[in-house]
Amino acid sequence: MEMKSLYYRLLLVACLATAWPCVLFARQDSVAGASRERFNAGELILDHVTDKHSWHICDWGGKKVELHLPVILFHEGGFHVFSSARFENPEHTYKDFQLRTENPRKGKIVALEKAEDGSVRIAAANPLDFSITKTVFGLMVSCVVILVLFWFIVRSYKRNGENAPRGVAALFEPVFLFVRNDIVYANLGKKHGDRFLPYMATLFFFILLGNLLGIVPFFPFGANVTGNISVTFVLAFLTYLVTMRHSTKKFWSHTFNNPGVPMWMKFPLPLMPLIEAMELITKPFVLMIRLFANMTAGHIIILGFVSLVLIFGAVGPALGFMVSPLTVLFGLFADALELLVSFIQAYIFTTLSCTYLADALGGPAESAVEAHE
Repeated sequence: MEMKSLYYRLLLVACLATAWPCVLFARQDSVAGASRERFNAGELILDHVTDKHSWHICDWGGKKVELHLPVILFHEGGFHVFSSARFENPEHTYKDFQLRTENPRKGKIVALEKAEDGSVRIAAANPLDFSITKTVFGLMVSCVVILVLFWFIVRSYKRNGENAPRGVAALFEPVFLFVRNDIVYANLGKKHGDRFLPYMATLFFFILLGNLLGIVPFFPFGANVTGNISVTFVLAFLTYLVTMRHSTKKFWSHTFNNPGVPMWMKFPLPLMPLIEAMELITKPFVLMIRLFANMTAGHIIILGFVSLVLIFGAVGPALGFMVSPLTVLFGLFADALELLVSFIQAYIFTTLSCTYLADALGGPAESAVEAHE
């Protein structure tokens, strides 16, 4: 009974803590009146899921606390390096560059030039952008976490020797064995599995930690790394390169001359070869879109539930208090679901990569049963 009472008290505190910002917002909004803009949930969500040249950490004393990331541009034969804070002006310009806040090229940095009539226009040649954006910074943080984490794991194994692993190593060993036995060996067999295990294990843990760190709402975590289509494109393209690099003659023979298919589906109209050729493109496309869409949708849902408190609180503090318990419950459910999806998406991406590679190799070298033995 004491544990249950403590649970209800903690839940009440969480609800009040969630509802408190809406009360402050509602009071400030009533004082400022029309001069203060109302809370915009769409802007909050888009600010999180899209890439930016700055990282908004929090609001303190009515001012934004942001990390302005470096802008690195290559234009007209030279590099231009400066802080993104230089774009914090009404025109969002610095020297001959502008950060576009509207179409065309919204969110991109363009070069400016003077027209013959003296007006300023967007130059035809766009600068090459090597800037450290929020997604890039989040990737760096994820890589550092992975390197440090596995450094501790290797160090733990060296210290324990033949003894059972402890600490972080004990936590990650079952996950690694699951990746090796139930994903890699099950699809590629032991012979090819040992060969491609380093790549597949790196792929799995990179996606998993990227998904998990994206849920943590504190700086320097929380970047929507795996919800960025550029990141998922690179991951899918790497799998595509590995698959094509190790494809066999049997694979290409079955692609363009599939056995068991009637001749009228191959000649004179190569229907089946065209379908198989299209499959070579759709496979990495599926990998890219699946991870991107699922992780982006998860972040949008969580932020949508959080925004409900402020939306209803702007209408009235009492309404905000009434809605906050449901918001907390649904928000916790969405967080738990996102935690599950983080593991599932890492599993699906790695499994499909193994499946595509197994097809390119002509099928697994050994059966899954033999691999487990």
